[in-house]
Parts: sequence; structure tokens; C-alpha cells
Amino acid sequence: MGRSRNTRRGSAAAAVEEPVDGGLAQLVPDPDRARAWTLLIDGAPQSHVDLDDPAYLSFEYQRRLGHVIDLAAPPGKPVHAVHLGGGALTLARYVAATRPRSTQQVVERDESLVRLVRRELPLDPGARIRVRATDARAGLAKVPDGWADLVVADVFSGARTPAHLTSTEFLDEVRRALKPSGVYTANLADGPPLAHLRGQIATAAARFAELALIADAAVLRGKRFGNAVLVASGLPLPLAELTRRAASDPHPGRVEHGRQLTDFTGGAVPVTDEAAVASPAPPPSVFR
Repeated sequence: MGRSRNTRRGSAAAAVEEPVDGGLAQLVPDPDRARAWTLLIDGAPQSHVDLDDPAYLSFEYQRRLGHVIDLAAPPGKPVHAVHLGGGALTLARYVAATRPRSTQQVVERDESLVRLVRRELPLDPGARIRVRATDARAGLAKVPDGWADLVVADVFSGARTPAHLTSTEFLDEVRRALKPSGVYTANLADGPPLAHLRGQIATAAARFAELALIADAAVLRGKRFGNAVLVASGLPLPLAELTRRAASDPHPGRVEHGRQLTDFTGGAVPVTDEAAVASPAPPPSVFR
């Protein structure tokens, strides 16, 4: 498979194309930002990174995860963070930029993708980011009890979240790794009739006392396929600020919580390992 390497020395950047374990990876330069790139796997956008400004988040769902990261601890305070799913390491770079001296673990099973990203989009050598090439749940199991202030799950295989990352048993591992005050946040994707999303909320409610969901209103109404960001903790969440940030985003989102979120589940039951299935595949129109 051919690939074209970019040097960024005064001329237009060329895309990089390379097979990885999960399919065909492409790093496509952003025409509007000098050293920014979009990562695609088999044509599906996965991440966007600006090497000059790692605090810039282009994708709507990543900005929502960024809001959660911003509010997980006082501004600028270093945290212990675990990222399940690495992509182009966008959110780990974001934490390193906005919370210097944070210690982070990234779990990404696609080892060839990790090599590509490290080579073409190198990390700041001063960032305390360790990347482990293994399955997300296996990597999470190696995190010490009560180590993490923040666990971020953004794991997709073939544009679907693997079944073993959707269950109460998986969330038991998340809770074990989190500090009592820690926050779990996950990028979920679903479309009408939203059975997967409802089940994931019910599953999280079985393991966490406090929940919120950030999503586009059309997604919540089951009008289209899209992303929703789940936020969960054992302690009260900063709902007012989350709501303000979601509403003021370039793509405004709603924050559901409390009784409204319980009602949204429509009686869905928690998912166990035995019954778990992968999230639904997005329709082809999503990536057009």
C-alpha cells in the first residue's frame, strides 16, 4: 500500500495512507490549520489533532468529552487519566495541554496504529503519557485500584463499540480503577430506536449514583444516528456548567439527567457480559 509522507516545509501537506490492524488508516491534512490532521480508518473519521494547538478539539463529541475533562477537577490541576481507545491520542494530548503534569495511560489495541500515530504525529516528549497496546478491558484490569481521577472510553472496532465494553462487569472494572471521587465518561453511538443507548444508561445507572448524558437533541429524539457522551460518578456532577458548555458549543447539545434520563431509558435493563452485543453499525450516510 502506497503512502506519502508530509514534511510541512512550506508546501501543501500530503495525506498519509497506511494499513493498520483495524483497516486502512489515513491521515488527512486540515486545509485550515497548518499542522492539523484528521485520522480516518476505512473512511470513517476517528480523530482530529492539531500539533500546534493540542487544546483545540474539532469533533463535536470530543469537545463534549473535553467539557467533562475540564470539569473533572479544578482548572489546571494534574490528574491521573485512563483513556480506553487511543486513535490519534487527541484527548490525551488535550489533558496534557490543559492539565500539565498529569499522568496518563492510553490503552489502544491496534499496535500498528499506535506506531503510525507516534511516527507521524509525535507526542510532546514532556507529556507523561504511556500507551499500552492491548485490549481495552485487559488494559483497564492492569490499572491499580483507585488510581484514576478520570476514565475516558472511546473505543470503536469497525465503527462499533465491542460488546465486552458495554456490560456491568466492564463498569465494575471502571469503578475499581476510579478514585471514589473519579469520573467516567464514554462516547456512545446509536440511532433509532436507541435501544443500545437506553441499555447503556441503564447499565451505568446500576453502577453509578450520578449520571448525565450529553447529545444533540435530534439524536435524543431518535431522529438520526449520532454520538452521545455519558458521564458517571459516585458524587454529584457539575450539571449546571456541563449544561452551559453543551448549549454554547458550535453544535449545541442537551444535557439529560435525573428523572428525565431515567424516563429516557424506557425500562431498559442493565447489560451483562452474557447478554452484551456490540453497538449498532452506523448507516453509510453518516460518513458521506
